[in-house]
Parts: sequence; C-alpha cells; structure tokens
Amino acid sequence: MPTDEIRDTTETTLPGIAASPGIAHGQVFLHLQSDLELPAHEIEPARRPEETARFERALLATRQQVQKIKAEVEKNLGADEARIFDAHLLVLEDQALIGETLRELETSGHNIERCFHRVAQRYIQAFENIEDEYLRERAGDIRDVAQRLLQNLLGQSAQSLGEMARAHIVVAGDLSPSEAAGLDRSGALAFVTDSGSKTSHAVIVARSMRVPAVVGARDLTTRVRNGDWVLVDGYEGHVILHPTQQTLFRYGKIQLEKKNIELRLLEASRQPAVTLDGVTVALRANIEQAGETRLVRDYNGDGVGLYRTEFLFLSSPRVPTEEEQYAAYRSAAEALAPAPVVIRTLDLGGDKPMPGGAHLFAREANPFLGHRAVRFCLDQPAIFKNQLRAILRASAHGNVHLMYPMISGREELARANAVLAECRAELLAKGVAFNPAMPVGTMIEIPSAAMTADLLAQDCDFFSIGTNDLIQYLLAIDRVNDRIAHLYEPTHPAVLRTLHRIVTEAHRRNIKVSVCGEMAGDPVYAALLLGLGVDELSMSPPLLPVVKYAVRALKMTDARKLAEDALQLTGAKEAQLLCENFYRARVSVD
Repeated sequence: MPTDEIRDTTETTLPGIAASPGIAHGQVFLHLQSDLELPAHEIEPARRPEETARFERALLATRQQVQKIKAEVEKNLGADEARIFDAHLLVLEDQALIGETLRELETSGHNIERCFHRVAQRYIQAFENIEDEYLRERAGDIRDVAQRLLQNLLGQSAQSLGEMARAHIVVAGDLSPSEAAGLDRSGALAFVTDSGSKTSHAVIVARSMRVPAVVGARDLTTRVRNGDWVLVDGYEGHVILHPTQQTLFRYGKIQLEKKNIELRLLEASRQPAVTLDGVTVALRANIEQAGETRLVRDYNGDGVGLYRTEFLFLSSPRVPTEEEQYAAYRSAAEALAPAPVVIRTLDLGGDKPMPGGAHLFAREANPFLGHRAVRFCLDQPAIFKNQLRAILRASAHGNVHLMYPMISGREELARANAVLAECRAELLAKGVAFNPAMPVGTMIEIPSAAMTADLLAQDCDFFSIGTNDLIQYLLAIDRVNDRIAHLYEPTHPAVLRTLHRIVTEAHRRNIKVSVCGEMAGDPVYAALLLGLGVDELSMSPPLLPVVKYAVRALKMTDARKLAEDALQLTGAKEAQLLCENFYRARVSVD
C-alpha cells in the first residue's frame, strides 16, 4: 500500500467468530507468511540416495525443533497444552507419509521438496474434507509440520512471533500451532485471523494463555496495516478498526461487566448443580483425550459424559494397540474416580481418514450415511475387540461406562453386545480383572434409533442423545453447508417431539438419558432439555460454569411447563423465542 495514500480511519466493525474470551485494544502487528517457492527439477537415479539422506536430515532437524517448542510450551503453559505437539511429532514419524514421499521420489524422479509437498497436500486435503470441525482442524497440524520441514529442506528459518518489540494485536491470515505457541505472552494482547475455527490448536493455545482471539475475520489482513489501532472483542467475535473514544469507553464498561459475570460463573461452578426447587442435575464433560480430565476437574464437572476415542486413532501413524488404548482409558478413569467416564467406541468412517488404517476405508459417495462408526467396527472385529477389551480392563480402575455410536436398531445393538460378551469371556479365561457390571449404553443419533427407542431400551443401561447428528438426519440438513445452515433448527417441532419420545421410552424402562450434543452446552436450551425429562447434560468443559449457573437459576416445575408449551408450538422460530425469553427472564447472567 503506498505510504502517501490517504486512508479512511472511520470506525468500522468487522464480524468474526469468538474464539477466546476477553477484550483487547492495541496497535496491529501484521503477520503475513508468504508461500514457499519450491524448486522443481529432476533427480538422476544415482543421486536419489543423497536426496533420501537430505530428507532424513530434515526430518531429524524438524523433530528437534518441535520437541524444543513442546518443552517451551510445557514450561510456560503446562503439560496438557504441550501435548498439542505430540500430534506434530507423530506426523514426522508417520511411516505411511514418509514411505509415500520416498515412493514419489522413485516414481516421479523429482526433488524431495516437490515430492514431500505433493504427498503432504494429499493428507491435508483428506482432513479438510472431514465434516467434524475438530478433526478437520487437524489439517492445520499437518500443514504446520510440512511448512517447517520444507523450510529445513530449503535452508530457511521460520518467522517468529516471539520477537515483537512491544505489545500488539497480532493479525494474520492464519496461525499455525507452533506460531501460536511462539507468541510472547507479554507481547501479544490478542490475535485475529482471516480464517480458522474455534477448535484450532492455535485457539487452544490462546485460551490457555488467556489471550482474546477472534477467527474467521475474512479479509482483515487486506484492510489493516502495521500500527493501526483496533479493538478485539473475543466475547462476541467483533473486530473494531479505528475505535472512537466513545466505543473505548463503552467497551471498558463491558469488560468490567464481563469480569463480574466470570466471577459469578466461577462461584456457581463450585456449587452443586441443583435447581431452585431442589432437583439435582448431573453435568458432565465431553473430552477427546485422557489429558483433558484436568479441565473436567478445573470446571467442576460431574465426570465425563462422552470420551471420544477417535483422537487416539487419528493422531497415530498406525492402529493403536490394546495396551496403548488401555493405558489411555485407565488414566482417564483413575483421574476422575469415582465419577463416571463414558467411553464411546470408535466413531470413524469414510469421512474421517485414519493414518494407520486408510486401506480399511473405501471412497464413498455419501460417507455420512455409509461405512462408519459401529458399522465399521462390526466389519473389523479385530480392531473392535481390541478396543472393547481395553475399555473392559480400564473398568477395573474406575467408574467406566461403555457406549456405542450410530446404532440404528436392536439387531445392530445385539451384534455389538455379542462381541462385547466374547471379550468378557476372553478376559475371564485369562484371569484379567474388569467390572462385570460395567454399564453399557448407546448413542441415539439416527432417526431409526429414536423411533425404536422402546426396543433399544430393553437392552441398554442408558441412552445418550447426539443432537448434532440427530438434528442433521431428521431435517436432512448438512450443518456445515453455509447455504442451508440456517435450516439447522434445534427447536424444530420434529426435533422436540423426537427428544420427548426418546426420553419417555427410556424412563418407561427406568434408564437415564443424557444429551451430549451442542444443545447440551447452550444455556438457552438447558431448561427445555431438563423440562423434556433429560437426566444429564454433557458438554465441552469450559461451558460447564454457564450451564451450571442456568440450572441453579431455574425451577424444574417452570422448565417442565416450558417444555409442555414448546411441544404445542408449530414452528421452530416460535419455540426458539420461547426458550430465549425464558432464559432472559429467569437465568441470563448478562
């Protein structure tokens, strides 16, 4: 941009996605990384061993750099945050990726930078096509490692964000996990990115550092330059360019109010989740890995309502062994005992690539309706039994519950339970300890399961409703498709009637019902779900305080009346407004 250009300094508000809470005001530090220019040339067969050796040296150098970053993060932020970089180290040890790169060298005859770049892009593309937001963000891990490895191959050094002369608002197209980890805690007031999501590792690091962050701010990097003054609202996801004094004054008051709210929520989180009329509600957490049990304790959760075991498989270059799984599940069970830890069996499929088992999945036209979750497990009994035995063995060390994903009917549930019975018999024959009374339940996330809840309840100890998939399948809505995302309506009459039916049939058989989808973590829906009869709510750990506050501020009698009224309505928007008005009148902490 020309230095003599007259620039518009009118206050402008740009929308983004709130990623890490807080408010910050400061000058912009624009962090733009240019794409690497990769050479392309032929390598004669006689020189290919030398090219292979160069690749191996770069792999070693990159591992050392990542290990150094991990050590620094562990020192500054703690062991749990440092585990982010375990995934990076696994990428560098992935024999499939390394092998494909060397095969590319032999078949194409191109230089190793070009070969590695091609292979890495295939991996990145595979992850970017995943529907699950958390797993889709793992493409950023591979991209980060690939960038660092290519820089080493080219003899270039990575740009550091830890060398800013003074405190700034960091604005970037995107931030890799290692770049975020390199942020100087005293130098970064906040960060804003054009792209990214709330589940990116960079955002996780920002939350750990308690740095406000907004992602998805579109073309912000093209609208600002170094030294511009901006205000970042990490609560609402707004970025305000050239804020006026009136705006700064208003946000100063907002910041004080938010701090007061946070203190009230923190105090509420230390109290039991009991309604004003004395009804106790179990509030549990959703976790991805055993190390996150610390967050469950920090936010005073009543255990784990959903332990997604896919991360263990997706972060490994091969299918994890029974022993490796047992160690992870046991760690979580022991950390939270006697509170329950509900472990969901593998929920992988055609939409989620598994580095160590890509050959087990064929490409499908409709992967979300295809060979995934319990269907995959039943077709791969060796993998399924390894996991079931690991979960059973972990049950001897805590209050472990087992849960199957994507069950479609009673016959499928019977098949899964038959495999579980075989595993029990095998462990019993070997004298291996496990809890023979370990509760076994199922997710209700497919319409057929909801319609046959009365049948499934005869063979289950509990239900857990996955509202994300259930709503998507009920309404035929791809919730990550921007063109139709507005049609994804949790308060649609079909959704409310289905939830009511599931709870009614479960209670008829005296089994409890949990909700572990996004609805459970939204305080606006807490009263509605409890009024429908849901017994437990499970959510991301940081959401526990605000939902607990909502529970403690309502009467169960009022919640039941709210649900009765909502069930009588004919439109989703009416029911949504009803829930919002209830929340504002009785619960809202704003």
